[in-house]
Amino acid sequence: MIRIGEHKIRPYESNDVGALVKYGNNVKVWQHLRDRFPHPYTRAHAIDWLRHVRRQEPTCDFAIAAELELIGGVGVHVQDDVHRRSAEIGYWLGEPFWGHGIATHAVDAMTDYAFATYPLVRIYANVFEGNPASVRVLEKVGYEFEGRLRKSVYKDGKLLDQLIYGMVRL
Repeated sequence: MIRIGEHKIRPYESNDVGALVKYGNNVKVWQHLRDRFPHPYTRAHAIDWLRHVRRQEPTCDFAIAAELELIGGVGVHVQDDVHRRSAEIGYWLGEPFWGHGIATHAVDAMTDYAFATYPLVRIYANVFEGNPASVRVLEKVGYEFEGRLRKSVYKDGKLLDQLIYGMVRL
């Protein structure tokens, strides 16, 4: 568990099902995530997700939690082959918790954790155009804009640019 102010990053727990559905079943959350995060987000999706993360070795996806319940998620996925010194970070937060710096603290803590835990040189994030809040999170933590992949994402019937942000530590 990693403390981030009054919140924490912790492994997912079996009792997170209700909160996953409550905060994950929101089109405003879904529109900024890959389609593997479904919408509508159902109890069956939450149960499948918890089964998936229990099988991870090592664990790379974690809950962002308040004292009483999960409020989002954050993960760092180490790449393979020639990209093995890089990892992708991803995160989401329930809408009632937006704008309070929680995502910034979570990304900062997970970035430090990943660099300390794995033999990484680079961590990157992909942000869909139209998500300035996520851009601000990454920039506050120290990620730098590396490029734009034009019309590379097809989400909700629209072609979107993808912004690449990265942090390098040698």
